[in-house]
Amino acid sequence: MSDNIKNVLFLCTGNSARSLLAEAILSREGQGRFHAYSAGSQPTGTPNPHAIALLDRLNYRTDTLRSKSWDEFAAPDAPKMDLIFTVCDAAASETCPIWPGQPVSAHWGLPDPAAVIGSDAEIARAFEAAYRILHNRIDRFANLPMAEMDARSLRQKLALIGMDQDT
Repeated sequence: MSDNIKNVLFLCTGNSARSLLAEAILSREGQGRFHAYSAGSQPTGTPNPHAIALLDRLNYRTDTLRSKSWDEFAAPDAPKMDLIFTVCDAAASETCPIWPGQPVSAHWGLPDPAAVIGSDAEIARAFEAAYRILHNRIDRFANLPMAEMDARSLRQKLALIGMDQDT
């Protein structure tokens, strides 16, 4: 793969928590090497306030984050995606969106912190756990020598990164 800036789309069903966390993390941690986006197959319409609070507390830019449909990225004038990550939790019987076309894709499923019911502290811990997993996966992804990798080897590395729940 070449060294140009890569367009990366994080997909989930609601696009209110996990995919927005991933978009924010890659936007900052990618250091200009990636354009990060997120979307959902059934967007909730608003970012989860716990996700925004966590990102704000960690000094991420949140003013551009919004819950949006993946239809925006299927439009003729939409940016062409180089990489697609699904972050929904197949183990929880969530329906993961499928992206057509030829971008390199990987499934990085993790539990939905927005589904946690409990005290404010329990909910905060769930969001922090999702953030930690996503941050570590994205860090590993962003540090791959992509210019030296073909699509097949990149796909294999991304799958391995996505299997690690405790990264």
